[in-house]
Amino acid sequence: MAKFETTVNGNFDAVIKRVETEIINGSFTASLEESSDFNSGDARCSVRVFERYSYSGSNRVSLSVTFFQNNNDEILVSAITSGGSQGAFFKLNTFGEEAFLDKIKEVLR
Repeated sequence: MAKFETTVNGNFDAVIKRVETEIINGSFTASLEESSDFNSGDARCSVRVFERYSYSGSNRVSLSVTFFQNNNDEILVSAITSGGSQGAFFKLNTFGEEAFLDKIKEVLR
């Protein structure tokens, strides 16, 4: 697993839409697998789970992205990858996870 966390400014819905579009358009095999959205008062939380095939690891990699905003403050973003390693007992070849995480870093900067 690899993790990236940051804060961004902007319209909550626009940031999510930009991430969805860039992740899906960034890889021929990328797809949005599932999403979930919550609101409570002025707080908003959205989760997006993407998946793509990793040619370097010959397996599928997932990317879970959580967006949180309270009262129109900065948007907190947490992105976690999984599934991109080989090996039964040790994590080997995590290139696919790191490449997927690099894509969201690029989108959010």
